[in-house]
Amino acid sequence: MSPGRSSGPSRLATYFHVHLVSDSTGETLNAMAKAVVARFDGVIPIEHIYALVRSERQMERVLDEIAAAPGVVLHTLVDRELREQLEEGCRKLDMPQIAALDPLVGALSRYLGAALSTRVGAQHALDTDYFNRIAALDFAMAHDDGQGTTQQLESADVVLCGVSRTSKTPTCIYLAHRGIRAANVPLVPGQEDGERLTQLRNPLVIGLTVSPDRLVQIRKNRLDGLNAHRASAYVDHDAVRDETVKARRLFERRGWPVIDVTRRSVEETAAAIINVLNEKRTHRVGAAW
Repeated sequence: MSPGRSSGPSRLATYFHVHLVSDSTGETLNAMAKAVVARFDGVIPIEHIYALVRSERQMERVLDEIAAAPGVVLHTLVDRELREQLEEGCRKLDMPQIAALDPLVGALSRYLGAALSTRVGAQHALDTDYFNRIAALDFAMAHDDGQGTTQQLESADVVLCGVSRTSKTPTCIYLAHRGIRAANVPLVPGQEDGERLTQLRNPLVIGLTVSPDRLVQIRKNRLDGLNAHRASAYVDHDAVRDETVKARRLFERRGWPVIDVTRRSVEETAAAIINVLNEKRTHRVGAAW
């Protein structure tokens, strides 16, 4: 492990290699590793991701990479022979290896009294849920930024409404990956786009808000990325504050649920939206989607 400086003036960050070995896409393992590492301050992983490892030869190459960069090995391998090959290789290298899903799978197996499936990538089956997610993604892209008629929006599960740069588009895309048909309509000064949403009967309309200071910062970063440095109401503090106040008043007037995204990631915003949807559909807090 080699030390390096973190964002603090005198703190040292610990860098370490983490090898993520999967016989599927590696998404589950990657998410688990990030969630665990986030619990440690001043620790920065150097990730090595090996996805779709399904043969002995591929595993040999993986072990060569692991030997070249010693660290921690996490895996979600289903095939017994590949698991044994990885475990034996790590023993020879005197390197820790962890089967990330084993504790949860073992506990569920004991509780359910059910045999384990040995099918690789079982969570990525081309089933109804998969095609629903693809349809939801197509819907989100076709109804982004106010596209589509009011009648077309009627088939959405949720419609997000908010001023520019409140993470409406990425949140809709994230929701689509959960099979939720999401559209978004921007609130533009001088236009009444939000008013047409009052005609909707089926979708849940949710307002997204953000603090004016944070919004100005986001918009300035956006303009810098576009090399557009002209002064305008788009980044004027007073104008932005007025814009956000009017948006919140609209949401309150229409009785729409409001989510403040100032300190939320896209994932956290989506989770809050799913909770509101669940409560609407079942009238119970925390009900399953």
